[in-house]
Amino acid sequence: MQPFRFSLSALSLGLVLGLGAPAFAETLKKPALDQLAAAWQGGKAPADFNAFLAQAAEAHPALRPAVAAYRRKSPLAGDDLVNIARLLGLYNRLQNQQAVIASIGTMVAIPTVRNVQVPPHESPPIIEFGQLVEKMAKDFGLAFRNVDNRIFEVSLKGKGTEEFGILTHADVVPAVLSEWVLDDGTRLDPFKMTRVGDFLYGRGTIDDKGSIAAVLYAMKAVKDSGLPIDRSIRLMIETTEEAGGDAMQYYRTKTQLPAYNIVLDSKYPAVVAEKGSGALKVLFPAEATDSAATAITAMAGAASANAVPQTATATLKGGDLAAVAAKLEAAKPAFLQKYEGQGGKFSIDIARGTDSIDLKVTGVSAHGSRPEEGVNPLPRLALFLQESGVPLAANPYLKAVKYIDALYGTGYLGEKLGLGYKDDFMGPLTFSPNLIRMGNDGRLEVTVNVRMPRGRTPDELKAQVAEKINGWAIANQVKLEVNHDQGNWMARDPKGAWLSTLLDIYGDTTGLEAKPVPTAGSTTAKLMPNAINFGPAMPGKKYTAHNAKEYKEVPDLDADMQMFTEMLVRIGNLRQMQ
Repeated sequence: MQPFRFSLSALSLGLVLGLGAPAFAETLKKPALDQLAAAWQGGKAPADFNAFLAQAAEAHPALRPAVAAYRRKSPLAGDDLVNIARLLGLYNRLQNQQAVIASIGTMVAIPTVRNVQVPPHESPPIIEFGQLVEKMAKDFGLAFRNVDNRIFEVSLKGKGTEEFGILTHADVVPAVLSEWVLDDGTRLDPFKMTRVGDFLYGRGTIDDKGSIAAVLYAMKAVKDSGLPIDRSIRLMIETTEEAGGDAMQYYRTKTQLPAYNIVLDSKYPAVVAEKGSGALKVLFPAEATDSAATAITAMAGAASANAVPQTATATLKGGDLAAVAAKLEAAKPAFLQKYEGQGGKFSIDIARGTDSIDLKVTGVSAHGSRPEEGVNPLPRLALFLQESGVPLAANPYLKAVKYIDALYGTGYLGEKLGLGYKDDFMGPLTFSPNLIRMGNDGRLEVTVNVRMPRGRTPDELKAQVAEKINGWAIANQVKLEVNHDQGNWMARDPKGAWLSTLLDIYGDTTGLEAKPVPTAGSTTAKLMPNAINFGPAMPGKKYTAHNAKEYKEVPDLDADMQMFTEMLVRIGNLRQMQ
């Protein structure tokens, strides 16, 4: 397999600025930006952007020509454009941070979780969210368009005929309320933003409501500054990204998409390749069981298939529960000792009720695309039920337990399936059994989140997985149905100034290495032409989207605000994107 390569034209990566001019020492970098931020926070805040520019020019005399040109409303180019755009980003961050945090709180309080009984475009929370965005847009002097409650558009018009797109999404994954508890015992409401130090807890704070609030204020800052942009900016807020992207599919039939798009739904520095996301469902039919024997009567894992759960539970009923509880307690210490070294620590709680035993395994939640960042409790629960030695009645739950244990175990690289592979750039194929639930039709569903890199087609992987599962079912005389929906991977090779500009913004703002990266996540970027993900997750940190206790760190939000603002000005003024 050939490695993924980039040819970014003669404009070197990370050394290209807004109009294609080479980067010189005169452009502001992180140390100077930090110095300006410290001066603001340590003294009297400037009254407006002009006053802030005066402060910047006093601290850095080399900026005076650029500041003077801006005040004369002269055309800006090269380093002058970069510096004014960068200063506007810093000003926006310092001036509007609290307003953005308040807006995130308002957005989080609208529970935009998909209700399977209501089409998303008829969902009251989605409609309410659109009304909130419309009000913000109008307050900021920006154009708003509601595309049938599927996509909410906010636009800032440029002087020319070209435009570029910014894509985010308003919908969020469900939350298990019992899992939103801090280490000190503080209980959180996932749909009420709670600030603890520099952490903003709440469903959607990082995925994607934090990005929505930050980019709206970035658009406001550009509009208020009077800085001209040649290329119009179209923000598109999708409403079904977490549930398949139906809204974007609809939108594509109604509206021509921008030729170039930046997606704020993944990580920095700039994502140019994504794995294909898959939902591998196995359904076990209902069947009668011996009511006198001990049986698993309920199980639960994650609230959505694309999240590694924090807890997994099982309820046992029937038989000699006292003897069962004693056996489970006796097996627990050795089991923990045996498996805590295989993938991370977890705990097991055994609670005896009057007519049942409740088992709970607590692991570490993670995004479904990053199982390596979590400790999945569902396969560990299945394994404990298998190894405890408790005789259990043969029902769909027991068959599901055996299926999870036999074909996945505590690994996530397809080790037991024998299907593992990896791409040198995109990383490995992963399988994460996250969801187990009883359907209304009496069938038990187990859903595995699959993330497929380049190396196989969706049809090839589906056929290989089906062969393994059906082979296991035949060998163990288990009736089941396989339903595998597998998305494809995306790997792009964008060339030229727009990618280089994003990398330059990131590198100079953060002082970190700036190069194109892949992601295991799967976003609506796949449905967009020439789409690159730019944030919001910072490298080297756990991505808390879809996690219990999802949070956004305030310093990272500051960076988003600063970089998004500069991005709008510089991408908006590129002579050409390639």
